[in-house]
Amino acid sequence: MQNPENAAANEILCVKHVRRGFNKSQDELLVLDDVNLTLSENEIVGLLGRSGSGKSTLLRIIAGLIKPTGGTVTYRGESLQGPAEGVAMVFQTFALFPWLTVLQNVEAGLEALGVNPQERRKRALAAIDLIGLDGFENAYPRELSGGMRQRVGFARALVVDPTLLLMDEPFSALDVLTAETLRTDLLDLWNEGQLKIKSVLIVTHNIEEAVFMCDRILVLSSNPGRVVAEIKVPFAHPRNRLDPAFRRLVDDIYAQMTARATTGGIHKELELGAWLPQVSTNLMAGLVETLAMAPYNGKADLPEIARTLHLEVDDLFPVSEMLQHLGFADMREGDILLTQAGKLFADGDTQERKLMFAEHLVRSVPMAARIRQVLNERPGHRAPRVRFEQELEDFLSDSAAEETLDAVINWGRYAEIFSYDDQAETFSLEDIES
Repeated sequence: MQNPENAAANEILCVKHVRRGFNKSQDELLVLDDVNLTLSENEIVGLLGRSGSGKSTLLRIIAGLIKPTGGTVTYRGESLQGPAEGVAMVFQTFALFPWLTVLQNVEAGLEALGVNPQERRKRALAAIDLIGLDGFENAYPRELSGGMRQRVGFARALVVDPTLLLMDEPFSALDVLTAETLRTDLLDLWNEGQLKIKSVLIVTHNIEEAVFMCDRILVLSSNPGRVVAEIKVPFAHPRNRLDPAFRRLVDDIYAQMTARATTGGIHKELELGAWLPQVSTNLMAGLVETLAMAPYNGKADLPEIARTLHLEVDDLFPVSEMLQHLGFADMREGDILLTQAGKLFADGDTQERKLMFAEHLVRSVPMAARIRQVLNERPGHRAPRVRFEQELEDFLSDSAAEETLDAVINWGRYAEIFSYDDQAETFSLEDIES
């Protein structure tokens, strides 16, 4: 067991009771609430959570790019008041200057720090060589593949010799094979001691990626984000994804994350001000059809179907949860099961599916029912978008209210429970009843 004094000496980062919110017409709307974490030397820690968990917001607070509305962030024993020396960040998007060469992009951070031209050229070339881009020093971003551009992003972060490296879903914009290569190369450099980095904090929504890379995984809940579980990964590097113990841990994390969608085994119903993901009806229908067919025959292991369909947490969970809210599926202990209604939906033709979806939508999604009710009650059967958007803004941020209403519009159009004119930003019953 590690001595507490040694643990404190090795501590790179300490986040205590961090909160991030913004004021609305009612109470403060929280993105993050009472978040606590520590990061010590020689460890990679993953932040794992779904959309709405505030993962990227927390990372930006740690980077000093935005301020928390409560709590403290301590970096190497000192309170963080803004961007700190020794903290570097790799973003999801490549964020390169298109008019600069690879070498100039990597040098840019050193130039901002006032490093003399000869020294920054030497360090930039060393970083480019380390990350496997030697020979491309004079290439422009437009000449590079996505994986090579992200390597430039890594070189730009590594060239400043950071103590703490923050990564915000750095592999999610890449294709599967490129992401795997870059992920493995980075781990090799880390494990071989070729990086001067003391610790890494990575945001991800890919459970397998977290288990493959991290020493510890912190699971965040959603709306607001809180650390609800800490999982230690016991495997030595290099890790084998096909190892039964590896697969069991992935399955266990899926089970933990799906269990939090229910309370005491009872599925929580949607409320009027709930945030809703923009999940297409095609995706929902496609997942129902896949589950209904062999080999699943109505029941599937979430990790298995995620691998089969090449879906990650942020893709699979919203679809699965909306099917659960609508009563077409259920999630239990890492499995997804079709309900009787889901099986009938899978067997139905196009019109039968529309009728079923309409019935379940009005019954299960309060905002869809509210729009339909208002349209029925108004003499002209018309209502402006702003009327419903303002109602949602009492509970959600402006952007979340807009996303939620757009989701309901798409589902309502498919179900033909109302019509929506995007140019006039008006709901009506006129077109669907003519």
